[in-house]
Amino acid sequence: MNDLIKMSAVELASGVANKAFSAKEVAGAHLQRIADVNPGLNAVVRVLEDMAYTAAAEVDRAVAAGEALGPLAGVPVTIKENIDVIGSATTQGVEALADAIPATNSPIVDRVLAAGALPVGRTNLPEMGLRLHTDNVLHGATINPWNAGHTSGGSSGGEAVALATGMSALGLGNDIGGSLRNPATCCGIASIKPTQGLVPHAVTIPFEDEPISYQLMLTDGPMARTVADVRLGLNVLHGYHPRDPNSVNAVQNTQQGPLRIAVMAEPSGGSVNPRIAALTRDAAKILEAAGCIVNETEPPGFSGAIELWFDLLDNDFSLVMPLVAGLMSADAMTFIEDFRTGRSNPSTEDYASTLTRRMSMARSWANFYSDYDVLLTPTWAQLPYKVGWDIEKPGRAMETIMQARCVLPGNALGLPSACVPVGVVDGLPVGVMLTGARFSDHLCLDAAATIEAAYESRTPINPVN
Repeated sequence: MNDLIKMSAVELASGVANKAFSAKEVAGAHLQRIADVNPGLNAVVRVLEDMAYTAAAEVDRAVAAGEALGPLAGVPVTIKENIDVIGSATTQGVEALADAIPATNSPIVDRVLAAGALPVGRTNLPEMGLRLHTDNVLHGATINPWNAGHTSGGSSGGEAVALATGMSALGLGNDIGGSLRNPATCCGIASIKPTQGLVPHAVTIPFEDEPISYQLMLTDGPMARTVADVRLGLNVLHGYHPRDPNSVNAVQNTQQGPLRIAVMAEPSGGSVNPRIAALTRDAAKILEAAGCIVNETEPPGFSGAIELWFDLLDNDFSLVMPLVAGLMSADAMTFIEDFRTGRSNPSTEDYASTLTRRMSMARSWANFYSDYDVLLTPTWAQLPYKVGWDIEKPGRAMETIMQARCVLPGNALGLPSACVPVGVVDGLPVGVMLTGARFSDHLCLDAAATIEAAYESRTPINPVN
């Protein structure tokens, strides 16, 4: 394993700036890593070799000229295939969009390129991002490098696998139902779903103006192997952009005294693997030993926030799915139809009531965060499930989503939520999640970094056969 692919984004940027190695060498090492391990993993679905070397040449020219460098100068980046990149199809994982080339980059792509990043590849996702397992007819399944028999998560599963195995140092994904955090916990890496609006979201394919639930709950964000790299990515990505009129320039919440941590190791709403609960409590002990004030409790209306997520998303599913169902595979539709089982098409009154209820729920959680800075939970209540389990029989879609129930309030209420690995159970990684009040992204990352410091890094890994 080349030493360059073991380095963090922070280390790579520093090394390039200090002339310890060149950006071209970094690009070459990561492109070679893709060639070596991706054929057995299918995480990177398009290699951007020319773009990577062109960007590397510009970084090396700037270094030689003594010019100021961007914070990601020389850092290899992979980009999920539902984010627009000029010259590369925004396939959304469906065959009908295999040749859909955008005319412009998404704002976050422009920002990482302007910061000096080296784009090395596009990564796989489930069709339209609508499954917690990464598979599609266009590209096939992405394999979990820890255990090929278990899911890599979704929908940013290709990103998580690429990062976990050293194909890139920083990844761009997005999240409407845990899609930055589900694969992070399945693959043993870190990520953050930022506060809604902190990072601009804008695409053109399949359509520029997305449904209301997407406007309220979907956000782009960074993934990486370390919390410091996630923070670096967030610092580059955040801030207002006119293509996303809901995006904002926001001052981040800070904490002068010790962080006040609420712990929910065994969230209500379903069973919890006792070893995952134990690892969550171990993380709480790490925070307490670091001086945080820790109390085990559950936020008010936790189950209500989960139901709110279902209602917000299903309101739009009922409208959008007839338009996109023809693009989807049988497996994808099995999951979606199972998700919608027993749900009728909502009325205008239902939709209005749901949006009103969201404000009430947001107020309740905001009051909770006046007493606590961060909520610590498992990311998933169970270990990554076996491939195919989520569509094996009716009812599994709901079971699958409820395994990931802790991720849903962050989406429903627009809250920041960071994920960090805390151990391995039965050969599979386990992550915990730190969710905070709006615009407390860096407090969530502070707590995640404290936890991370107590554990030995396990990635990048060589795939386990």
